[in-house]
Amino acid sequence: MSSEFDYIIVGAGSAGCTLAYRLGEDRDVRVLVLEAGGWDRSPWIHVPLGWGKILTERLVDWQYFASPEPSVDGRAVECARGKVVGGSSSTNAMAYVRGHRGDFDRWAAAGLPQWSSAHVLPYFKRMERWEGGADACRGGEGPLNVQHCRYQDPLNDAFLAAAGEAGHPATDDYNGAQSAGFGRLQVTIAGGKRMSAARAYLKPAMARGNVEVRVAAHATRIVFDGDVARGVDYVRNGKAERVAATREVIVAGGVINSPQLLMLSGIGDPAQLARYGIEVRAPLPGVGKNLQDHVSVILMYGRRETSPFMRNMRADRIALSLANAYAFGRGFASDIPGGVVGFLKSDPQLVTPDMQLILTNASLPAWPWFPGVRKPFADGFACRTVMLHPRSRGEVRLASRDPLAAPRIDQRFLDDAHDWRVMRQTIRAVREIVRQPALSRFVETETLPGAAAESDEALDAFIRKTAITVHHPGGTCRMGPAGDAMAVTDDEGRVYGARGLRVVDASLMPDLTSGNINAPVIMMAEKIADRIRGKPALEPRVH
Repeated sequence: MSSEFDYIIVGAGSAGCTLAYRLGEDRDVRVLVLEAGGWDRSPWIHVPLGWGKILTERLVDWQYFASPEPSVDGRAVECARGKVVGGSSSTNAMAYVRGHRGDFDRWAAAGLPQWSSAHVLPYFKRMERWEGGADACRGGEGPLNVQHCRYQDPLNDAFLAAAGEAGHPATDDYNGAQSAGFGRLQVTIAGGKRMSAARAYLKPAMARGNVEVRVAAHATRIVFDGDVARGVDYVRNGKAERVAATREVIVAGGVINSPQLLMLSGIGDPAQLARYGIEVRAPLPGVGKNLQDHVSVILMYGRRETSPFMRNMRADRIALSLANAYAFGRGFASDIPGGVVGFLKSDPQLVTPDMQLILTNASLPAWPWFPGVRKPFADGFACRTVMLHPRSRGEVRLASRDPLAAPRIDQRFLDDAHDWRVMRQTIRAVREIVRQPALSRFVETETLPGAAAESDEALDAFIRKTAITVHHPGGTCRMGPAGDAMAVTDDEGRVYGARGLRVVDASLMPDLTSGNINAPVIMMAEKIADRIRGKPALEPRVH
């Protein structure tokens, strides 16, 4: 071995950064984080408005695409995942959503009693620095700054009023006592700049001196001595290297990369491993299975009066705004053009919301414009619909024995009739809100899919043509009790059939939470870090 650490963490995403911070609190341990991407130095990462450019141009991304599928008109839907320090927390839309209490109680009922809502609440509180301060539900002193979106547009208040007119409840804090209903979006922004897991957790951990990060280090295999994980092989700058772990190897590569690394290391479905001549170390058929993701379509509307977004996107103004946001964390570019989110139930009998609506106060697409030089885009706004609890399940499989080759991603979007019904209902829920009196002064026309698309058949055609991921994949190394043939780890992320090896990221999720997943992933890493350190779990708390 070329070097030795107590813990090796594969992946500097949300979970990896959190683990490095917490494990590094024990000053007598040495922690190594291996990150395949580079440092998060791009200004586009730190300026909140830069999120759109990061996503559309896939600036720091693994460049993954799902296999073409008939349910989405044969399209290969992109699966953007952050390949950079901070992982997808450096590339996401910064929305902060814990999920519903019922999500975690559902996990507990499925054989994971330590993941109930009462057990996870103390960890959500520990991680948060909520602008409203600490109370029974929220944390006020954690590493991760959370605040309301501060984007200014009269459309936000009008949309909230219209949701009320349509009969939906309002909530002052969807991460607090009442999750369902419409309220102001909460975001991970601090001082006008993105609060990624790298900023909140990893860089403070590195400052202590016992956490090292190696970038451009692509993990290729977990090194075993019998059934004990002893280290990691990786490639850096074209050179193969090896590093040893005296305590544990922790795989935190994400929902796509974590199962791939396990399979390359001999942990997975024996039939699939045999196809690539990989020796089986732990026969776990659930590795790569159970892939889930939130599917979305976007409704677009023309706007009657000129929007703040249109005015600020004039080329001279946006250039100054970007510079001001990057240098001082102030102005138009220091937030995202949104501000309203809603969580609804397609059936009142459901325990948790299964639909999410996200208002975007901007046209899609948009670009800098200037009179006489470049024409402006069509002014408008959009509402993204999200199906929160799909019944469809996909799979991540090896496509090659080459560890640098992308795996095969079969999302199998909309593989279940239930998912089609909920998707149609999300569209109709948006339309019901938009036609309320409170929005009449803002809405000119529905431009996508257009008012003519009313029937189930027309909506299905629109869904097939435009459905995309909201980048919330989970489940490919799911937790489960001993005896569950498809479980990959126990309730502490320890891989069955191997010692000294854990998985800690969204791939542990048995099923998806009700909303954006970055907050739950950080919570999971916070919770499992205590178990790794041998610390007693925080006392359960009820909302």
